[in-house]
Amino acid sequence: MTDIAPGAAPSTNEIPADDPHRRLAVSDLDDPNMRHISLAGGAYTILLTGAETGGRYCLIDMLVPPGGGPPPHRHDFEEMFTILEGEIELTFRGETHKAGAGVTVNIPANAPHAFKNKSDKPAHLLCLCAPPGQEEYFMAVGDPIASRAARPPKLNPAELTERRERAKALAAQYRTEFLV
Repeated sequence: MTDIAPGAAPSTNEIPADDPHRRLAVSDLDDPNMRHISLAGGAYTILLTGAETGGRYCLIDMLVPPGGGPPPHRHDFEEMFTILEGEIELTFRGETHKAGAGVTVNIPANAPHAFKNKSDKPAHLLCLCAPPGQEEYFMAVGDPIASRAARPPKLNPAELTERRERAKALAAQYRTEFLV
């Protein structure tokens, strides 16, 4: 126990010691070992997983095609987007907002939201989720692709239905609820 001088407040701002078991995580989109996923017609690259960040967050690079984006949903984790190129239309608690290149938006946990790329050009976003888990969900419901430039697989109607049903069936396990 540390003695505290009379009238002095105990320090609550101590920084924990370095954890030497944690490693530097470096992500390179050109690395052949990157995990690329086709999801909703877009190409999502898992840049950092929760395992790589000590369970603090995950980071996902998203290429969203014209017309692409998730349906209305909510989840119990924070989600932040930085739009690097293009524009998305974001619906947050029923209100519509446009966000273009250079804009960052944070979606609070549990808030209903959706976004769509309503332009005729792809949108490029970085998505950070804290705590992590969204990257695992995307890997469970998406289709692996060779690179972020790869075309998404052509899915027939039965395959599209199977992907939607799988996403719905796994949603609760990954703390997500679809609102449609």
